[in-house]
Parts: sequence; structure tokens; C-alpha cells
Amino acid sequence: MRDTDVVIIGAGAAGLMCAALAGQRGRRVLLVDHANKAGKKILMSGGGNCNFTNLYTEPANFLSQNPHFCKSALARYTQWDFIALVNKHQIPHHEKKLGQLFCDNKSIDILRMLLAECEAVGVKPMLETSVDRIEKTDAGYRLETSAGPMRCQSLVIATGGLSIPTMGATGFGYQVARQFGHNLLPTRAGLVPFTITDQLKDLCNELSGTSVDCLVSCNGKSFRENILFTHRGLSGPAILQISSYWLPGQAVEINLLPDLDVPAWLAQQRNDRPNAELRTLLAELFTKKMATLIAEQWFVSKPIKQYTHAELEQIAQRLSAWQVVPAGTEGYRTAEVTLGGVDTKEVSSKTMESLKSPGLYFIGEVLDVTGHLGGFNFQWAWASAHAAAQYV
Repeated sequence: MRDTDVVIIGAGAAGLMCAALAGQRGRRVLLVDHANKAGKKILMSGGGNCNFTNLYTEPANFLSQNPHFCKSALARYTQWDFIALVNKHQIPHHEKKLGQLFCDNKSIDILRMLLAECEAVGVKPMLETSVDRIEKTDAGYRLETSAGPMRCQSLVIATGGLSIPTMGATGFGYQVARQFGHNLLPTRAGLVPFTITDQLKDLCNELSGTSVDCLVSCNGKSFRENILFTHRGLSGPAILQISSYWLPGQAVEINLLPDLDVPAWLAQQRNDRPNAELRTLLAELFTKKMATLIAEQWFVSKPIKQYTHAELEQIAQRLSAWQVVPAGTEGYRTAEVTLGGVDTKEVSSKTMESLKSPGLYFIGEVLDVTGHLGGFNFQWAWASAHAAAQYV
């Protein structure tokens, strides 16, 4: 029997952070994970450069059925606190855009930093260790694992969500929550590309690899970023962002020319260059291929003077408010996060402790807190881990 103060299940971003900080308080910590490597999602994040936080982190960057829940943890461990840790380890980094901080080198710099912080307090992740059973005891929790039985006062669930199962994601954390009486809010893939219906498949196929700066809107939320046409549909930062707000069957509105008053521009072109063809004019705003496809698939390309005012209005409407109804998303296979999860109304926002089962804690993605794209989900991992680590 391994007897310890704290067992943390999940050696990802939140679990590693919590282990290091709890160890700094003098707590004896066991960190277990069924995977063969710690921090797999850290390594693949940010295209291999790890977008580890965002300079502009605030509660408005997070989705939850209980939007106030994240405020306390984010206020007590801020982006500046994590940046100080990164600087302490002399990890070179830069702001890419919109406050997104990335490693200059590789994501492994962040993983090595977290492992070093754990090692400094005597925590070494126990990998390839599965948890078969958990029981509540008078003094805490007893676990049956593939590495033998364990007993602890505090049990921390840092197992993440369902996104990217090839990285080892499972619903284990949700099972534990359910076992101890927690309500689970419906889960779905977030920050995920859209798949497109048949009528748009040809356009997406033809334009695969083309990226366009757009304003994308759905359910009262808008994001200004690039969209990317793919063989399967639409991707790119703006699409990933809006996917977290989209529900099946709904339309997404895409303004392909967000810096342009399109009706005024068309009227001016008609006045100044009446013989110019629509595709020629659009080629000054998009790639030649995209201009030709839009002009021929959406409209009949002809000299602009030949369009009626009603037709010009239709063209302006399509370019500035293109309505797309996705067939669906690519699902957990490529989703960066899982929306929904453990209902935060049943968890302390101060300590991350279960209000149903004393000594049980939930941190990171397993909770119903999901950040926007751009380093916010990592900041939630660090902040929620810090909150729990003060009390476990």
C-alpha cells in the first residue's frame, strides 16, 4: 500500500502544475497517468511551439454554464504569474498576435519546466499506470491501480476531456465525477473545424489551402481572424473559435470583406470601371482562383454595368454576410477542447474541491470551463491547478 497525502490522476498541464505546487507546500504527492508520456497535449500544442498563455486573459474569454466560476482562480494565478515561472526557467518566448505567447523553440521547453518543478519537490510521474477502482474512506480515498493500491487524503482529477483520443483522452474523469454524485453537463467538441454539406464541397475542395481574413459570427458572438478552406470543409482560427458557440443545424455568417463597405465599393466600381468583369474586380480582393470561383459559382460573371441594382445588392449581401450551415464538425478527433463536463455549481470556485465528496478535487478541462483559442485553456489549467494545490 502506497500511503500519501495527495494522488493526482492525469499528468497533463493541470496535473503537473498541481503536483509541483502541492509539493512546494510540503505535501507528499503521487502523480499517475495511463499514458506512456507526460504532457502529450503540451507537446503538440501551438503547432509544436506551445501557446502557453495569453496576455489578455480575462473571464470573458471562457465559456461555462456558470460564467462566474472561473473568476476566482484566474484572479489568484494570472498570466503574469505563469510568465514569471517561464522567465525563471529562462525559456525564450514571443507574442505571436492578439496576446498569444509561444515558445521560441519547442513545446518541450514548457514540459521540461513543469517536470523540473515536480522533480524539485520529489514528484516523478508514474506513467502507464491505470486506475481500476476508487473508494471513499473515512480518511480520504483508496485506489486500486496497476501499480498496486494507494491511499490518500486528497484525490485530484486532472484527466482532461475527450478531445484528441489518439493522445490518450478518455472519459475517465467524468466517470469518477458520476461515481461521487456529480452532475455532468453535455459534452461536445470545441475549437474544431467544420465539415461542409454537398453544395459547398466543390468550393472547399477547389480552394483547399486558401486562407482569408474574415469576420465570422454565430449566436451573437463574432471573431475576426483567418478562415481556411480544406478538403473537408472550413477551418482556421476564426472557424475554430466560432465552433464553440455553434449548434447543429445553425447557420454561421461569414463576412469575407470585413474592412470594406461592399455596397459602396460595388457602386463605385460600376461608376468608375463599368466594363470591368466582376471576377476581375474580385481578383483585386481575393486570390485570382477564389475570385473566379466566387464570380462563376455564386453569380454570373459579366461586366459590372450589366448588373441590376437588385443583383448588386445580392452580391454585396453574399460577400459580407455569407450564410453557411455546416454539416457538422470533425468531432473529438481534431477538437482542441471539450465543452461541458463536470458541473461547476457542485465544485468550490475557491478550492476546486467537490461539494459532494470532501477531499475530491477537479481541475483543468474536465470541468465545464472552456477557453477561447489562443492560450486561454492553458491559463485555466495553471490557474485551476494553483487553486487546488493550496488546499489539497
